[in-house]
Amino acid sequence: MRAAQEPSAQGGPSKTTAMYTQGMQLRHRQRPEWGSGSVTRVETLTRGTSRDQRLWIRFANAGLKSLLASAADLEVVEGTGAAEHTFAAREIASEGGWLGQIAKRRPEQAMSELPPEATDPFLTPERRLKNLLSLFRYDGGPKLIDWAVAQSGLDDPLSRFTRIELEAFYKLWSMERDLTLSRLVGEFRRKREPVDHLLAEAPKSALALLQKFDRAR
Repeated sequence: MRAAQEPSAQGGPSKTTAMYTQGMQLRHRQRPEWGSGSVTRVETLTRGTSRDQRLWIRFANAGLKSLLASAADLEVVEGTGAAEHTFAAREIASEGGWLGQIAKRRPEQAMSELPPEATDPFLTPERRLKNLLSLFRYDGGPKLIDWAVAQSGLDDPLSRFTRIELEAFYKLWSMERDLTLSRLVGEFRRKREPVDHLLAEAPKSALALLQKFDRAR
């Protein structure tokens, strides 16, 4: 849930409605590897008719961060704080009964799926491509745990999975990410829609992957 905007006296939106309060549990959409965080302090900022908030949030995996509410992409944690597509959310939603048992036997399904913002057909191809490229910030080495936090919705994925399991899940997930990127860029090219400008700042690993797929064709 994002902060709602309210109109200013001039008819334009103010920065943000003061809605975050001390003690709230939040997640940063662009930094899911930080885990969930608790708001420890709130400062209201007023400039003319615009209102904003300076938040001090202590994240499980990143410590204390000072963020401007209007600039940070924050969501309020509901229940356990797991995003709907994460393993933790699915396991909780299907607790008990045979559905719960299936979920517990097949965690690789939830752990290998891409986030919906990278695959949602209702988003523009440009938006999906941007979101896909952002996933290349993760790797199977030093940033494996960062990826696992974002993917599982758990602040400590090693409390639920072994590192070997996480490495196997990451391999499945990265294969899906790579194939999805190749298909999406191929869609741009088949339709003769410009894509080079969207790839101008793509991570080197994403560009190397696309070159590999081009050579294989």
